[in-house]
Parts: sequence; structure tokens; C-alpha cells
Amino acid sequence: MKIKLLPIVILLVCNPFRTGETSAEETSTWKYTPAALQPFWVGDRIEGESVLFVRDAKTGEARGSLLFPIAEIESVKSSSGEITYREGTDYHFKPGTREIVVPAGSRIVTTLPEELRRPAKSQRHQLTHRDGNGEILFGATLEYHQMQTLVTYKASEKNWPVAAPKFDPAALPTTIGKLRDEKPLSIVLLGDSISTGCNASGWGGGAPFQPAYQDLLLQHLKTHYSPNITLTNLSIGGKATPWGVSMIDEVASHKPDLVIIAFGMNDSAGISAENYGKNTAEMIAKTRAQLPEAEFILVATMLGNRDWIRLNHDVFPQYRDTLASLCEPGVALADMTSVWEEFFKRKKDADLTGNGVNHPNDFGHRVYAQVLSALLVDSK
Repeated sequence: MKIKLLPIVILLVCNPFRTGETSAEETSTWKYTPAALQPFWVGDRIEGESVLFVRDAKTGEARGSLLFPIAEIESVKSSSGEITYREGTDYHFKPGTREIVVPAGSRIVTTLPEELRRPAKSQRHQLTHRDGNGEILFGATLEYHQMQTLVTYKASEKNWPVAAPKFDPAALPTTIGKLRDEKPLSIVLLGDSISTGCNASGWGGGAPFQPAYQDLLLQHLKTHYSPNITLTNLSIGGKATPWGVSMIDEVASHKPDLVIIAFGMNDSAGISAENYGKNTAEMIAKTRAQLPEAEFILVATMLGNRDWIRLNHDVFPQYRDTLASLCEPGVALADMTSVWEEFFKRKKDADLTGNGVNHPNDFGHRVYAQVLSALLVDSK
């Protein structure tokens, strides 16, 4: 993909009319619970996994898949959390399988395959489907959220081959030391629209008003350590690593102990893995020239929609491997890329997306926070 396509990606990153801030009334409906930040790969319980049930036009029946085989289902709820559905009436499943079946007449929201597409050149953003049959539906705010359903269940087994992030005080010694000693800790986040919070329900102004991943992370850290933690978010939608390099003086002005660098989705439009790595290394070096003790978490981005013809999926694993090569004491990796690769072996993009192409939904934002938290909180 040529670099001239980069502006097309930038136009998709965020609704410009959403600021990422929510009112007191909105946020009052979201309550932090440790269960929301319990890593999905730990234990046998998975909370609020999102599914978009695709309906068969002939039978009226819809089906969707979970990450793990089901031992028992605790609840199936609307994405807002306001409606709880009934087993046997609204859905049924066979224990030991990953599939949930929604019969015709169920109250659960179901979607026809054609409702996830639009005619060619009918949308503001041209999202040509890889099969050439029209475009992927673009959801600027909470369109996908409102089509999705949340399932909380116990898994009969957890076969998760992706290496889990580990809490290692030696990897981020200054950060972990300050957290454990309850000393003030300053975090700066630098990234693209994913890190502005795009398509989290709180950002979109809809129930359950869940915060974006960085705010979930901050809540979780304050709960486990102390309120003496700040997080300054300098992320802007549409940006890539060259812009990140230009922002280092601003990053350093906040005197961070920990810098979270989260790019890749927009870089994929034309930046090689080599240049992506060089830009990231330059961000680290320029920050440390001003703040020698600064530490870093490098986020290997989630994956975008596999059916979007303009998205170069081949480069994401290369970006991840480049970030991994930069890791050393004081520099850790949060590998969302490998998580999403495995997600896509088990679920549809429509189950996980916030906008149809390149943002996470509420469940995805929680997974981001879970991976980051696993590096910073000792769960033992």
C-alpha cells in the first residue's frame, strides 16, 4: 500500500464531534469492579464478552461464537446492560461448545449479513470489502455497540496459546517501585485514535458508559496501589509514529515516570516495519535524553477488519516483532497484536469492533486495559 493512502486511514479514526469526555451523569452509571479488569485468560470466568449475532434470513435463527467452550452461562445481556435475556426463550447452547443460538422471535438483537454492508461509494468513507461486494458498514459512534450482546460465562476449558503478559518488577523497576511504595507516579500516553478512547461506550455517550482503556487502567492502578497516580493523554486521532517523534518535548514537559507508546494502525498505510521501529526507538531515546529514568510500555496494536481492502494486515506482526526487539529493562511490550490474531481465529471482526474497521468496542478496550494491567499489577 502506498503512503498516499494514509489520509484515507486518518479520516476514519474518530468522529470529530466526540471529545472523549463524558458528563458526570454519564459516568455515574459506570462502576469500577475488579472483575472487569480480570484478565480473560485467567481463571474460568469471562465477563461481558461481546458477540454480534448474525441472522439467517430464511430461518430467522442467529448464531454467534465465544472465545472458549461453555461450561455454564451466568448472563446474556444487551450491550447497555439494561436487558437480561432468558435461556431457553431468547437463546440456547450446548455445553462444551462455543456457539450460542438465538431463535427467531428472541428479544436479542440480531443482524442480517447485508446490514453490515453498504453499496459502493455510498458512505463518507470508502470501505471497499475485500470480496468486492460493496462496502463495510462504518459506525462513527455506537452503531456496532448497539448490535452487540454481552455474555458472561464460565469456560469448560481455557486453551489460550498466546503468551500471557507477566508482572515482572525487573522489567519496569522504577514504575513498579513507585507503585509499591505509593509514591507519586506520572504516566503519559501517546498514540492514535484508539488511545483517545474512540468507540468505547463512555466516549460515545451511551450506556453503560464504560471508559476507554487508559481510564480503566488508571482506575485499576489507583485501586491496587494509591490515588497518587496521574495519566496525561496526548493521543490524537489519525496520528502515526512520525508525529510521535515530534511530540517528545511535550511528553517530557509532563515529567513522566512511564510513557505508553501506542501506534501502528495508521502507520500501516505506508510505513515499513524498519521505519516504524526507528521512529519508536527515536521516541525512547529523545525522551531519555531529557528524562534518563523514564520507562516505557510499547503497545503492539490490535488488528483492524480483515475484510477492509485498504488495510495492510501483513505489517502488524512485523511491527510487533520490531517492538519486541526494543525491549530491555525499562522497556516492556503490551502485545495486543497476538491477542487479536487469536481472537480472529475464534470470532468475527463484527464481534469485537467498535466502528467496523479499526477501533475496539467496550470488550476490546477492557482487553487493552487487562493486558497493560498485567504488566503493572501483581495478581498473585
